[in-house]
Amino acid sequence: MNSFHRLLIDDDHVSMNNDDSTKLSPILKINLQFFAEEKTEKATPKKRQDTRKKGQVAKSTDVNTAIILLFVFLFLWLFGGLLGETLINLLTHTFQTYLLLEITEANFSSIFLELIFEAAIVLIPVMTIALIAGLAASYMQVGVLFAPEAIKLKLSKLDPIKGAKRIFSIRALVELVKSLLKIGLAGLVVFIIIWTSLEDVMLLSQKSVADGFYVIAQLVVTLGVSIAILLLILSIPDYLYQKYDHEKQIKMSKKDIKDEHKNMEGDPRIKSKRKQKQMEMAMQRMMQEVPKADVVITNPTHFAVALRYDEEKADAPFVVAKGVDFVAQKIKGIAADNQVVTVENKPLARTLYAQADIGDQVPEELFKAVAEVLAYVYRLKNQQVN
Repeated sequence: MNSFHRLLIDDDHVSMNNDDSTKLSPILKINLQFFAEEKTEKATPKKRQDTRKKGQVAKSTDVNTAIILLFVFLFLWLFGGLLGETLINLLTHTFQTYLLLEITEANFSSIFLELIFEAAIVLIPVMTIALIAGLAASYMQVGVLFAPEAIKLKLSKLDPIKGAKRIFSIRALVELVKSLLKIGLAGLVVFIIIWTSLEDVMLLSQKSVADGFYVIAQLVVTLGVSIAILLLILSIPDYLYQKYDHEKQIKMSKKDIKDEHKNMEGDPRIKSKRKQKQMEMAMQRMMQEVPKADVVITNPTHFAVALRYDEEKADAPFVVAKGVDFVAQKIKGIAADNQVVTVENKPLARTLYAQADIGDQVPEELFKAVAEVLAYVYRLKNQQVN
């Protein structure tokens, strides 16, 4: 007897003679329960999928804002000249034509429709670029996601106590620091750009309306692109923080993982999928044994039973594969491809299928019939060899 085994016996003896030692104190039970419910484990794939369905994903709104601003101002930089000409033509037409018209119901209606159409020509491209940029930014962060549950009205969101907790939480403090940092850096960028362009701004009063509009538009686009790039740089650590915070929020306790595993085990759909997978694997293993068979006994259309005889493994032939209908046809096809002899014997095929499972030996009452089939198979193989 080794020392470990002796210690095990001694420990078992002590525990049997002292039943109180196996009882946990109330304080110890509370501590164990606390540690069991402490969320220290990473979220399981099912928990991630459930939270994703609820719309709870790691997403930074700063990334969306920065990308939308960047794409919109880049579009204005490239095509702002065309939009500017459209606005100038609209203003010219307004002052030269609309102001000279009489104020009537018909004129007012036509002027309103023309202004709406001209404004749409300017705004629709910008809004389309903003929409595409917003969708692209969201797709880069969370992929394709449709979560109607996220927009459902929940009365718990109107709870003032929970609202106060959100306002005075660590997350709210982080958001405040982020906002102050963004405002400070954006203000610094604006100051630097305006300071470097101060001479052009001071000379605006000496320029024509068109030239002044061009200078202001160029300055605005430069400010927009610069601030968008700044926000895009600042959004990277914000996204990393959001991802870290999301992982922290969806952490699970060991008890949660056990409960989830129990629920999954009891899910009929999961059981069905597992059973189907097991059946597929068993079918695949069975088909791999068909080429090793000595003979396949068939119905011939409905039943097929593959037998193998190995004196070293068993005293009698045993079933390596069997099936009905489609499976039977597949067994026969594999047997034909691997030159395994197929013998038609309707009663024997039906009886073997009903009385012997895969891996079982042939029942004793069928020895004679199976022996006759195997003798025929061996004679056939000897004739082919000779």
